[in-house]
Amino acid sequence: MKISLFYEFALPRPWSDDDEHQMFLDGLDEVEAADKAGFSTVWLTEHHFLEEYCHATAPEMFLAAASQRTKDIRLGFGVMHLPPPINHPARIAERVSTLDLISGGRVEFGTGEGSSVAELGGFNIDPADKRTMWEEALEVSIRCMTEAPFTGFKGEHVEMAARNVIPKPLQDPHPPVWVACTRPSSVQMAAQKAIGALSFAYTGPEALKDRVDGYYRDFEEQATPITPAINPNILAIGGDLSMMVARNDDEAIKRLGIGGGFFSFGIMHYYLTGMHTPGRTGVWDLYEQAVKDDPTLAYGPGRGAIGGPDTVREFLRGYEASGVDEIILLLNPRSHEGTMESIEIMGKEILPEFIERDEKARAAKAKRLEPVIEKVEGRRQNWDAPLFDDTYSFGGLPTGRGGNFTAGEIPEAMAEINEGRVKAAQLEKEQRGAAS
Repeated sequence: MKISLFYEFALPRPWSDDDEHQMFLDGLDEVEAADKAGFSTVWLTEHHFLEEYCHATAPEMFLAAASQRTKDIRLGFGVMHLPPPINHPARIAERVSTLDLISGGRVEFGTGEGSSVAELGGFNIDPADKRTMWEEALEVSIRCMTEAPFTGFKGEHVEMAARNVIPKPLQDPHPPVWVACTRPSSVQMAAQKAIGALSFAYTGPEALKDRVDGYYRDFEEQATPITPAINPNILAIGGDLSMMVARNDDEAIKRLGIGGGFFSFGIMHYYLTGMHTPGRTGVWDLYEQAVKDDPTLAYGPGRGAIGGPDTVREFLRGYEASGVDEIILLLNPRSHEGTMESIEIMGKEILPEFIERDEKARAAKAKRLEPVIEKVEGRRQNWDAPLFDDTYSFGGLPTGRGGNFTAGEIPEAMAEINEGRVKAAQLEKEQRGAAS
């Protein structure tokens, strides 16, 4: 079982002018330390408008910075929102591919469709459309990464002409694809599409084992690949997986304070029961009051990887026994110093045995899945992508100057082109208005 870290960059109020700046600097220091300690992946979510709960709104920016301070740790989008009003699929392909190149091929491409009212409403997305948006955008973004040129697409939510989207990723044919899975049916969907399942785990390793077994059963019996590269893996993330490691249990609990339950509380606030006024509602204040009313909320649904080395080691072994391929430990609101020591202790006293066993487990899994993957690949159905029309081309707008320019004339010609575009667009809009 791989062991990884998850960042949302929660930032409880009150804020000072330098808090966000320092938060990201601390995060980079922590990821650099995690790389040296032997963590498998740093996963960074993408959320919008979820103040205090998540300030990770541009994960590719942080991951790009982290890529230049690390060597081995993989860089995961956990997840990137695929609905086109949030991220156009061509831009997704460009950003993922660029990060893959500058990181030396270390990207994990986690995807999601979005679910909070704050985000869907903020980008004017009808919740009824988000699954179809995800499906179309996933196809287009992967095709943009792998086709040269991308031959075009016309769907319900995405329409894009043929273009050669550059750059292409370093990993061939593309980085591993994952999808966020908040319920058993979405884990089943991931297995059926032969992509990785980013599975939320709130009920402990025993229930997770059933989900893992179901994923691989559905993968073997029903998977029909939708991407050029399959990714038969399932990982676990959730409110039961907070991390704070110290020399003993009491010190770890003291260092974490009440931060361990904020991930779960934030989900409840923004996704389920909370009423939020942008820029006004104090989410951490609400959380503190909730913990006063019910102290068990301070640790989320379970204790998590919180304690001394022996306690955390046994906790992780329980998840390892579930058969899950990877777990992601949450870094809830906590002290930077405590997190750095946690990472150091994990690297020296806990991770080595898991890394050793994972290498053997992966080799055994690859051998076990060989006949299964052959069967799955036999069910592959290629995308219904149009053939590229070699007679197709596009060009600039006429300038009245002909087609030849001296070097000194180019800036003026560019100005004429831009002005021409504006006038042509205005005329077309006026004609549409007159026709209606």
